[in-house]
Amino acid sequence: MSVPAPNRSYWYCQATGWTLYATFNLVVFSALGRFSVDVLLISLTIALTLLGLTHALRYHIRARGWAQLAPLPLLGRLLVANLLLSVLSQVIVWALIYWLIRPAPTGQPYGWGQFIGYALNVNILLWLWEGFYFGWHYLSRSRQAEVDKWKLTAAVREAEMRTLKAQINPHFMFNGLNNIRALVMEDPARARAMITHLSDLLRYSIQLNSTEQVPLARELEIVEHYLQLEAMQLEERLTYSLDVDPAALSVLIPPMTVQLLVENAIKHGLAPRPEGGSIKLTAQLNDSNTLHLNVRNTGRFAPTPDQPQGVGLRNARERLALLFGPAAHLHLANDPHCPNTVVAHLQLPVG
Repeated sequence: MSVPAPNRSYWYCQATGWTLYATFNLVVFSALGRFSVDVLLISLTIALTLLGLTHALRYHIRARGWAQLAPLPLLGRLLVANLLLSVLSQVIVWALIYWLIRPAPTGQPYGWGQFIGYALNVNILLWLWEGFYFGWHYLSRSRQAEVDKWKLTAAVREAEMRTLKAQINPHFMFNGLNNIRALVMEDPARARAMITHLSDLLRYSIQLNSTEQVPLARELEIVEHYLQLEAMQLEERLTYSLDVDPAALSVLIPPMTVQLLVENAIKHGLAPRPEGGSIKLTAQLNDSNTLHLNVRNTGRFAPTPDQPQGVGLRNARERLALLFGPAAHLHLANDPHCPNTVVAHLQLPVG
């Protein structure tokens, strides 16, 4: 199994940790009045030996996949590894001291008791090193898991947004094509004009489909194109007005949302009525920096269990929930103060 090379943080921690250990030994010997050049060389030898052995242990841990083991199997392997490395460290250290440093005799013979004592000291250091190493590893893995979770959530959210948009845009296109079909034989000139309007609308739709939010001003361009397209078919049966607060024009909204409200107003409110009706669109920002957009149309809103609110409105609410959470609202109801009037109210947080 290939083992990735350690990063700078690993080497920084290794160098810092074992340097501090060597410094601690020198401070202790100095406090005991036993500081010398030999003591300095021995302390450096011990620190460098332990640095090398822990680095080899790190390679073995990564190559054998110990970081993925359950606690009990991992502790068993570390127990054996620490025992072997503790003994090996003393063999290496004392071989280097004997062959390279050759300190002056102290009069104190080196025996098995000292060997075991120093080995136990190294064993404790190895457990501390492994505690830091595995602690850092598990912390990094949990952070990466959190990052992966957010990436997955973002990917799912983007897929949902694209799916919802894909459901709305064909719905709009087919309505336009049906309108054109109705006029092809009756009035070819108007049919050509409608094709021009429709091509502009589709171009906007395709451009806006690559973004999650657009300024209200740009969305209103689509709405006006659509109203002009419908006015050519309905003629005097359709009257409309737009009253928008200039401060609201820069507010970001999901594309095709307002167009959908206007389309529903014509399709379900005005078109079925022989005398037609009117549409009034208003938008303003209130003192709490919230956008309130209303689309009022002639008609009557009476959903039934057999004919609930359409897929377009449901998708629009889902898009709003994905982008703004519970702070966004889209409500459709009859106006309690004005008979034969339906109000679609859109509320969005700004900023």
